[in-house]
Amino acid sequence: MNKYSQKQILDAFRGATRSEVKKVTFPLDFDDVDFDRREFYGWRDRKMPRRAYIVVEHDDELVALILNRAEAKPSRRAMCAWCRDVDLSEEAVLYTVRRGGSNGRRGDTLGTLVCSGFSCSKHARKLPPAFHKGTDLKAIREEQVAGLRQRVHSFVAEVLSTED
Repeated sequence: MNKYSQKQILDAFRGATRSEVKKVTFPLDFDDVDFDRREFYGWRDRKMPRRAYIVVEHDDELVALILNRAEAKPSRRAMCAWCRDVDLSEEAVLYTVRRGGSNGRRGDTLGTLVCSGFSCSKHARKLPPAFHKGTDLKAIREEQVAGLRQRVHSFVAEVLSTED
């Protein structure tokens, strides 16, 4: 993923009102983020605990979305739908996003279970907990990263599919 400025990200929000975009709070370490090793960038708003944001390069353009964290936590440990990390080192929680276009303005949303801290890129690059001698670890890692990329892009495409 390329590095983007805060203004570029603010200009990329889809399905959000101007007042919602004005309230976006970036993380304090935003300038230190290593975008080279990310398939998307996500963060939680430090001023609004249930609000989060993701930014992804989708169909050759930058797309930013506002996510809302569900109040209730899953009753059991859940696996992230994006990175599918089986180690479960990070809690997966339900995030919802307003769909694009008139459907979103009427309140239509789409939800998914995602790592609460959006560390999916790091999780996808982890080696499996056990592997046999001669296993192509680089191929495993590339497959996991490609799967993450595909699942994130499918989610974003589904959100944007109802845009007018």
